[in-house]
Amino acid sequence: METMRVVAITGERACALVERPKPRPWGWYAVVRILVAPMCTEYKAYKNGWVGDWLGHEAAGVVEEVAGPCRVKPGDRVLVLPQNPCGGCELCLSGEYVLCQDEPNVLELTGNAYGTSTYSQFIVKADWQLPRIPDDLTIEEGSMACCALGPAFGAMRLTGLGPHQTVLITGLGPVGLGAVVCAKDAGARVIAVDGAPFRQALARELGADLVLDHADPDALRRVREATRDGRGVDQAIECAGVPEAHRLCVDAVRRRGVIGLVGEGGAFELKASDDCLRKQLTILGSWYYKRQDVEPLFRLIARNRSKIRTMVTHRFPMSRVQEAFELQMRAETGKVLLDPWA
Repeated sequence: METMRVVAITGERACALVERPKPRPWGWYAVVRILVAPMCTEYKAYKNGWVGDWLGHEAAGVVEEVAGPCRVKPGDRVLVLPQNPCGGCELCLSGEYVLCQDEPNVLELTGNAYGTSTYSQFIVKADWQLPRIPDDLTIEEGSMACCALGPAFGAMRLTGLGPHQTVLITGLGPVGLGAVVCAKDAGARVIAVDGAPFRQALARELGADLVLDHADPDALRRVREATRDGRGVDQAIECAGVPEAHRLCVDAVRRRGVIGLVGEGGAFELKASDDCLRKQLTILGSWYYKRQDVEPLFRLIARNRSKIRTMVTHRFPMSRVQEAFELQMRAETGKVLLDPWA
């Protein structure tokens, strides 16, 4: 039986590379050799000691093997989209596949013992979730169409952010930094807020027009003063997932403004009258982007190659994943990429 290397969390702030069975193709499910595994919030599992070998939901690589004729072929350079949706329900067919409520058990369906994580050397995936990376993009650049740029891109498609608008972006982890890139590409003016000096500096380098510290007691006043008439920003994209950031967005957006909630987080207080009715706010939850928006996102990446290079602050061989986790925990990174073969 062929095996592959996989990252497993073995305890609190402890991880190791383990051997797992290499998956086999089945039906329309292809096996992809992962060449780039972008890191997202898996460091939280590492920090908390959530033991398991299920890590990762982002990847890009090359199709290794197929079971028969399908939408991809061996040698295709592909983006590996997240989740394992059914592909046939109303949500999937509309492009909102991340909202699918009928996800099959892929391992059971394909007869594999392992093969659905991305902190690994191979993955098995439905062919329609493997869009080809354009020839003018590298595989690394293509991988940024996952959670580096994808969540903010999807949110801004929903909110309708456009030229000459001012947008507040709270939280400058990789998703928030991606929001800065997407907003500047849309022609918007960007006010960004975070507490980590490393990420504040990175946001400025990516083109943010004003960067504030979330601990600044005058942050709300400074946001309003930076708008065209002092009455607030047109939109906010919330990427921090903490109540203080939620509140800043609600208070900083002008009347009839729009807020896109992107950051995973808990509850926050919302006053129906003062916050919503009398401001006529629109608050939208946005998890990801639609399947049909992959190609427009690839084009955005092609337009912003230099910024993409800036966003990727670290590259690690998978054998040094623990070092990468520790660095992420200190908020001293932009997007971090793993090489499963080193």
